[in-house]
Parts: sequence; C-alpha cells; structure tokens
Amino acid sequence: MTINALSIDVEDYFQVSAFENLSPPGTWETRELRVEANTDRVLELLERAGGVRATFFVLGWVAERCPGLVRRIAAAGHEVASHGYGHQRICFLEPEAFRDDIRRSKDLLEDLCAQPVNGYRAPSYSISERTPWAFDELHAAGYLYDSSICPVRHDFYGMPDWPRFDCMAVKDAAGAWCPLPSATSQCTALRSIPVSTVRIGGRNIPIAGGGYFRLFPYAVTRWGLNSINHGEGRSFVFYLHPWEIDPDQPRMNGAGWKSRFRHYLNLDKTERRFEQLLKDFRFAPIREVFEIN
Repeated sequence: MTINALSIDVEDYFQVSAFENLSPPGTWETRELRVEANTDRVLELLERAGGVRATFFVLGWVAERCPGLVRRIAAAGHEVASHGYGHQRICFLEPEAFRDDIRRSKDLLEDLCAQPVNGYRAPSYSISERTPWAFDELHAAGYLYDSSICPVRHDFYGMPDWPRFDCMAVKDAAGAWCPLPSATSQCTALRSIPVSTVRIGGRNIPIAGGGYFRLFPYAVTRWGLNSINHGEGRSFVFYLHPWEIDPDQPRMNGAGWKSRFRHYLNLDKTERRFEQLLKDFRFAPIREVFEIN
C-alpha cells in the first residue's frame, strides 16, 4: 500500500485567515485558547490508529504559549515543522517581516523539540506568483522544503500552473524561481511539496484536507485520494487543523456568510471522517515519505 504524507497545521480557531479582519493578532490574548487540547486530541487519535506519525506545522505564537505541546509532539515521534510565527498571509508582509517571522519560529521550535526544523508551510498556502522572494528567504533561513503551494485557483491562495506533485523549486540565472524535476548541488534550490489535488475535467480540484475534507462526502474524498494512489501511482499530501475536530469552539461574531460556511461546515463530522481516513490509508511524516534530510 502506498505511504502518504499526513500533516497537521497547529493553529487556533481565532487565527484563521477567514477571520483575520475580526481577529487581529492584538486580540488573540483575550480569546479562549483551545489549540492545546485539540492538538492533544489529534495525538490521541493518531496513537489509537496504531501509532500513525505525521508532520506538525506549528505556529510559533502557539509554541511560545504551549511549549509542552511541542515537546509532546516531538516525543511521540512526529516531525515538527514551522507554520511561521504570527500567521500573517505572505502577501501582506514585506520580505524583512517575513524573514523575521520564519526565523523566529524556526529558532523557537528547534529549541523546544531539540531536532532540526526543516519544513515550512505558509499560513493559508499563501506563497504565490506575487511573492517569489519567499523562496529566497526560506532557503537563506535553512529550510530544506516548503509545503505552501496549492496548485489551484482560490481567492486566498493558489498557483494553478505549479506541478501537482513534489518537485524542486530552483532559482534560475535571471533570479526567478522555477519548478523542475531535479536540481544539482550547484543550484540554489528548495524541495517543493504541494498539497494534493485531483485532476477533473482539465482542472486541479483540492481533495486532500481542510475545508474540502469537511465539504465533500467522505466517499468522494476516498475516491479522489485512491485515484492519486492507484490511478497515478503517487503519494498524496493530506492536511488537517486541530480546530476542525472542535464543534464546540466559540463562534466569531460579525463574520460573513462565506467565512462562516468555510469555517464551521461539518465540524461535528470531521473527527469521525479523520478516523476513517486513518483506517483507509497509510501515512508517515513528510520528511519520510519524500526522503528529506
């Protein structure tokens, strides 16, 4: 059976991009912190499924407030990777601010988990054609891979022309970053691990986690993921947020209908679907599936 990459984006319900106008960072300290309990619940589900291991992209802001959680993730044999520090979409940051964000989170996580932090995932998959300099900053900060690209069209994210499967992001002689199948040791390059999509009618359709996992009936998700494993013979990259298994989380007053739909849809079904997913597919951390070291 194909081994796939399982990833968990460790952030809280009030930090998501859908609520960024209602819940700016200055208000986060006033809100109920639920990420530690929800992530512990994810750890329990993985252990109960037979000791499944995953990559946890941890937000630096969360790591500072829940250092024991980061240590528990690492002690259970999972990969600890960076989700940045302040969960600001990259399109709203200047290179200098992004540099501080990714280096601060990497240093913080490495101090807590006592292992190299080689992977990065941007908030809301927000590396795009408008922010190619992000690859320069990630490479300079010592990251070995990036999992920030979703090759679809979306109002918050997406690079629809980027490869659907893992590749190398390589800086060419003109200074542009291009996806290539491989790179020599002389190249300035970074491994790119896109979140998985399924190809339908000539378009890339998200199928591997987040809101799409809650939107589609589980049978559709299973069909799409099986088509990647068996139809294309490739591993897929799946992602989940701990807040997605928390139907009792506080509601955000003033949110628009689209944000409410995206965030609250089928929260009461996610845990059950996730348990079934762990039965139907085999998983490992990103660093093992794609042999990154």
